[in-house]
Amino acid sequence: MDLRVTDLAVARGGIPLLEGVSFTLNAGEALVLRGPNGCGKTTLLRAIAGLQPALQGQITCPPDQIAYAAHADGIKATLTVAENLQFWAAIHGHRGIDAALQSLNLADLADRPAQTLSAGQKRRLGLARLLVTKRWLWVLDEPTVSLDTASVTLFAEVIRTHLATGGAALIATHIDLGLSEAARLDLTPYKAQMPADLGFDDLGFDGAFL
Repeated sequence: MDLRVTDLAVARGGIPLLEGVSFTLNAGEALVLRGPNGCGKTTLLRAIAGLQPALQGQITCPPDQIAYAAHADGIKATLTVAENLQFWAAIHGHRGIDAALQSLNLADLADRPAQTLSAGQKRRLGLARLLVTKRWLWVLDEPTVSLDTASVTLFAEVIRTHLATGGAALIATHIDLGLSEAARLDLTPYKAQMPADLGFDDLGFDGAFL
């Protein structure tokens, strides 16, 4: 199983951001996307995850094999840590959550309501959802937000275990996760070229700046 991205172009708000993006990600591999803020990393990940259409190009990967984790933790505040994971496991047709609790150091918090967790604990709970999906490809957008150094190291090991068992990970991050085995792709060369005849009026500006 693999992910193949061929000549992909994406836009946000009608403005092209990236074009000509091509790469292949195989089982057991991780790819880290690099580039300045606003270059289109999140937009590219959303297109690959099937959350928005691409302008052109092809994405080859079964949608039911992709687990997407973005900036929101995706947890229910009134449920406990264990209940949150049980909910997501059931959604994906699975039952066991013990491995997810142990892997993200959440076992001692299993009975705590999610609303009482710190920002870092909530983030770890949100990332633990990846494990209960049992999906092959993890698409991760800045997954280490709110994590301390120890938790970043912990999550890097979770990714390594996922790769070792035949999974793959596509990650947009400005943080060094310590995954020396991961390939890097700088998106800067894929910046979309603005048409020469596209002016402020085409972008919706009326000439006034606040």
